[in-house]
Amino acid sequence: MEVMIVDDEPAARRAVRECCEREADLRVIGEYGDPRAALEAIRRARPQVLFLDIQMDSMTGMALARALDPEQLPLIVFVTAYDHYALEAFEVSAVDYLLKPFDDARFHATMTRVRRRHEGQGSFDRQGALSALLEQLERGARVAADTQPRVLAEAGSRMHMLDVAQVEVVEADRNYVRLTIGRDTFHARSTLQQAEKSFQTQPMLRISRSCLVNMRHVREISRTPRGDFILVVAGGTTVTSSEGYREPVRHYLERLKLSPA
Repeated sequence: MEVMIVDDEPAARRAVRECCEREADLRVIGEYGDPRAALEAIRRARPQVLFLDIQMDSMTGMALARALDPEQLPLIVFVTAYDHYALEAFEVSAVDYLLKPFDDARFHATMTRVRRRHEGQGSFDRQGALSALLEQLERGARVAADTQPRVLAEAGSRMHMLDVAQVEVVEADRNYVRLTIGRDTFHARSTLQQAEKSFQTQPMLRISRSCLVNMRHVREISRTPRGDFILVVAGGTTVTSSEGYREPVRHYLERLKLSPA
């Protein structure tokens, strides 16, 4: 079976690819970190199996799945790191999933089900199963967005429960991330990429490889002589975008401008 992999994390794509290489009947014909480029490739190449990350920055896996031709649907295996995406929905669905991190045994079990469905499931069945699942996942995502998630972090010798909506800046700090709320800072053992997922209910903007800013709290923006952006948040913390993120930050801010009448 011909396979495509869509995930904006290179390490995650590699993990799926290496598992596929250990399955004799699978051939990876493409892997993509950009969901929009992936959508065009899927329409063109029509893979039989699609490994699709649910949460990606520019387009969610659910949005990509909805954009596929219902008459040419591949067998989709959603890949996710989050149990809040109503994983019980997958257990009763005709659509499979892989929960990160996964091992060879879990991957092989998933492919056993995929092969069985490949042999006995028509495109109409796939379309109905996918539509029902997406509706349930999207309901779950809306519920998650309406809640006030909290994260556990430490300051000094004490642990604190923090509302993610209050966090102004998240910065990488070796094996930790530093969370800023006003003039207070907290630390949590995490990578910045993991933290970005935990803060997905907030309008977090990555301004460098090591810094996320909650745009709800930004009060002032200026530019350096070389064109990088300086952002000041409500608590007074100042952070500066890096050259590599200058254009994504500019595009984000352009979308916030009021259109002329």
